[in-house]
Amino acid sequence: MTEASARQDLADSAEDPENGYRTPGYRRYVLNVLLLIFILNFMDRTLLAVVAPQMKPELGITDTQFGLLTGFGFALFFTVVGIPLAQFAETRNRVQIMAVCIAAWSLMTAACGLSTEITIGSLTIGVFWVLLVFRMGVGVGEAGCVPQANSLISDYFPPKARPAALGYFGMGVTLGTMFANVIGGPITDAFGWRWAFILLGLPGIAVALLLKLTVEEPPRGYSDPKGTPRREKAKFSDGMREIMGKRSFWSMTAAATVASFCGYAISSFQSLFINRTFGLSAGEAALLINVPVAIAASLGAAGTGWLATRLANRSITAIAWLPGIGMIACVPFYIWAFSTNNLWFALAGLCLGGVVKYGYLAAQYSIGQGVVSSQTRALATAVMLFVINLVGYGFGPLFIGVLSDFLFNAQVAALGAPELTRQACEGAGLAALPQHLRTVCGIAHPESLQDSLLITSCIYALGGLLFLLTARWLDRDLVAR
Repeated sequence: MTEASARQDLADSAEDPENGYRTPGYRRYVLNVLLLIFILNFMDRTLLAVVAPQMKPELGITDTQFGLLTGFGFALFFTVVGIPLAQFAETRNRVQIMAVCIAAWSLMTAACGLSTEITIGSLTIGVFWVLLVFRMGVGVGEAGCVPQANSLISDYFPPKARPAALGYFGMGVTLGTMFANVIGGPITDAFGWRWAFILLGLPGIAVALLLKLTVEEPPRGYSDPKGTPRREKAKFSDGMREIMGKRSFWSMTAAATVASFCGYAISSFQSLFINRTFGLSAGEAALLINVPVAIAASLGAAGTGWLATRLANRSITAIAWLPGIGMIACVPFYIWAFSTNNLWFALAGLCLGGVVKYGYLAAQYSIGQGVVSSQTRALATAVMLFVINLVGYGFGPLFIGVLSDFLFNAQVAALGAPELTRQACEGAGLAALPQHLRTVCGIAHPESLQDSLLITSCIYALGGLLFLLTARWLDRDLVAR
């Protein structure tokens, strides 16, 4: 059956395209399945940061190497594969593409737990490089998730319901982070970081089957209002031409890139910050700090989408200026969190910062879908994520890693121990140091990362200003209202 005939059959039924595809109950089911997939996506993506306090000393790597492993290794392949997959999805079955990709990234996540040194003849490949290759594989698989899911949601839900639906879907970022901590942290403390990857990776196979067997592929543009522009064929050149003409799309993408740069950088090193500053283990940092922060952030993401929907009749641009205000407001909370020596004050600052900041997730998907026609939505999301993930995820953690190592070297030199290395201050190496060097480690090791996090937090304000700028152009650029 063609999409045109499917649309006609549905139009002849009791359903009303202006209210969305299929029944309200089925739409809610589909949205929850997609949320589950996004949660799984971010569980697998962020698990590396959760296990860091245990894994990093074992591998003996610097903060810079950890930033490379956490961000750039994943983001490079995620972004390179994302646009071709999205363009393919514009004319193919999005549900089937997502099912294959979920299974692929889940297997790669489990494989991360099997990383070991490999010897080929006289060549020895260390665990770090093997793990980096598997992380690249996770990125390839996850490239086939978010653009396709956003496109599906826009076909299931009409324009006025999309900010709430996409905001709900956006909770996958923070809920995935939360569950990675809830499950991965205790597993790491009890069984080791390798088992955390294996046990969190394999369930994705079942989720891929659930999607394939229970979620229907909707006709493209079904829930758009009558008169919304549509193209019969999805050409890459036409899609890019449409995207290039939308100022609000690019200002929003720039704003979300800044948010991603800061957010991925901070979340990647948050467990290490808690471990170094307050002495908590991976599991303790996960449950006591990271989980409450993720819950608070989830409320912020969903709340912004809900509030923007409520304000839509009075201000169609609320979906842009609400997160703009939130990102500016989060800066003092993060400064408080990363400058205090009280664990519970740090928790309060991180939670408050997360609540007011994470509304940008609802904004980036709602705006990205709202300013383009139905057959450009997956491509628009992929282009947006190409920039966000390559710059934000790729360089955010790496930026903090490099800055932290730079500040560490400067501090140990100023304290009279220029020969001291980062690796010597972690794990078993610390106990072997003489007392005066342990004292230097106690100062430089946590403070270098703490200062890096403070500097990065201030950059959020730039993203807020860019979202406020987006609000100026959004009303003109919206296609579906």
